[in-house]
Order: sequence, then structure tokens, then C-alpha cells
Amino acid sequence: MDFLNAIVALSNYVIVPGMAYGSQLALGALGVTLIYGILRFSNFAHGDTMAFGAMVTVLVTWWMQSVGISLGPLPTALLALPFGILATMALLLFTDRMVYRFYREQKAKPVILVIVSMGVMFIMNGLVRFIIGPNDQKFLDGERFIISAREFKALTGLKEGLAIKTTQGLTLVTAVVVVILLFWFLNRTRTGKSMRAYSDNEDLALLSGINPERVVMYTWLIVAGLATIAGTLYGLDKTFKPFTYFQLLLPIFASAIVGGLGNPLGAIAGGFIIAFSEVTVTYAWKKVAGYLLPENLAPDSLVQLLSTDYKFAVSFVILLIVLLFKPTGLFKGKAV
Repeated sequence: MDFLNAIVALSNYVIVPGMAYGSQLALGALGVTLIYGILRFSNFAHGDTMAFGAMVTVLVTWWMQSVGISLGPLPTALLALPFGILATMALLLFTDRMVYRFYREQKAKPVILVIVSMGVMFIMNGLVRFIIGPNDQKFLDGERFIISAREFKALTGLKEGLAIKTTQGLTLVTAVVVVILLFWFLNRTRTGKSMRAYSDNEDLALLSGINPERVVMYTWLIVAGLATIAGTLYGLDKTFKPFTYFQLLLPIFASAIVGGLGNPLGAIAGGFIIAFSEVTVTYAWKKVAGYLLPENLAPDSLVQLLSTDYKFAVSFVILLIVLLFKPTGLFKGKAV
């Protein structure tokens, strides 16, 4: 019985949150890896792109809530999500036309585009803070739990309760659907194949008659969708605060680089590696150890390797290790 309680406690605080957070990081890393693979630069504005998409979704959600539109047990934000995606698509296409296209035509080095993306990042960051404010914003409604700890205890008779939030279930299902659709698009459609061809060999793709501007446009549109979905899911699961998305840039880049920058499959694997590393290192293992060890060996301390304040340091350390020993990442992406 103690073993089952330990498994439930582990699921409650490590496995379920890790899966949800990993899905959010994977979706964010997919956007970063697509831009790197096709447009050949590291987009530092990606975290704030997520914040912008989530912000529009939040604003539309509030409007829907005020006029009584809802999805019953599911968050109203799902209805507002398409508006957020469209607004982010418009923003990214506008940014590309006004900023990035000039440097592409100049055949600027990737490092120049990275610096330019930092400028775009600060502008987007300021824009989001100016519109919605710098503080936490709550926009979650509907049923809070798929199953609550109390219901789980009543069903199983265990001492430990398992609580699965609606947002956690929603994040996993949405991430699976989005990833399947993305891989289908890249592997089965003519546009997706032209994007892959352009990524593999730009000169050969141009000789084959592929329109580079069309490839760039579709890349930004897909990235806008991925960023908005990832940003909204993170906001629903945790909270929406503009500065948090700026901080998320490190674990997202770490996920993309650990998996292999430019490799979509690597981005997904990297997202889960970083998420579970952060969660396991910052989790207090006292409760699980108390169930598994004999009473005389049960720990008095929290058995926590790092405070949650340092969780971003975990992704930074993993990033450094990967860059030192395997710069192409686990799934053979492009060398950084």
C-alpha cells in the first residue's frame, strides 16, 4: 500500500506536471527549431511571440466571459485561441516584412539576425506589458479538475490523492494533435515538402522552382500557431504574466538544442528532457522517500536538490553540457 501511495505522490508532483510542462516546452521548441531550420537564425523573440499570442487570447476570453459565451467544463480560452493565432500571424508577417526581409535580401549573417530578433523581442515585450500590464492575469474558467485528490482517495481508499487538472489533460491532448498535424503537413503536403527541401539545401530548392518568400511566409504562419498554442496552454496551466514568457526562452532554447536544433522530433524529446529534469531536481522527495523507506530511515529534511527559484538554472546546466559534448544534439540537428 505504501508503494502505491509513493507512486501516486510521484505522479501527482512529478509525472503529471512534467508531462504537461514538457508538452508546453516541446510546442515552444518546435517554433524555435522551425525558424532555425528554415530561416537559419535563432529567434530570440519567440518567448515574447508566445506572450503576444496568449495576451490576445486572454483579452478575447475576457470579452467572451463578459457576454456569457462559454465552453461549459472546458476553458473559454479554447474558443478565443483562433483569434490569438490570427493576430500573431498578422504580427509575425508584419515583422518579417518590416524587419527580417531587409536582412534576408542583404544576405546578412545569422548573428546579425539574432541581434535583430533581440530588438524585436524587447519591442514585443514592451507592447504586451503596455496593453495588458506586467502583473499576473487569470483567465481560466470551466471545471478545474478532471479528477480531484478527494475523489481519487474516495475511489481507491489510498492515503495519497491524485489530482489531474483540466489544463494538464488539455495540454497533453492538444500537444499530441498539434504535433501529428505538423508532421503530416511537413511530410505529406506539397508546401511542407518544399519547406523541408528549402531547409535541406536552399540553392537546390531555388533551382527546383520553389518560391523562397512563400516558404518564409508559411514558416511564420506555422510558428505563430505553435507559439500562440504553447503560450495559451502555459498561461492556462500556470498563470499569464508577460515576464514569465521572457524567462521561458531559456528552457525553450535548451529543449531545441538538446534535441537537435533544426530537428522537429528532437525539439519534442528535448522539451520532455528539460521539463522532467527541472521538475525532478526541484521536487522535495521527502514524502515519496517516507513511503518507500523504513520508518527509522525516513528523512527529516525535504530532500530537495534545488529550490524552485533555481529551476531555470537546471536547463542552463543541461544546455552547457550538451553544447560541450554533443553540439548537434541528441537527434543530430544542425551544429550550433
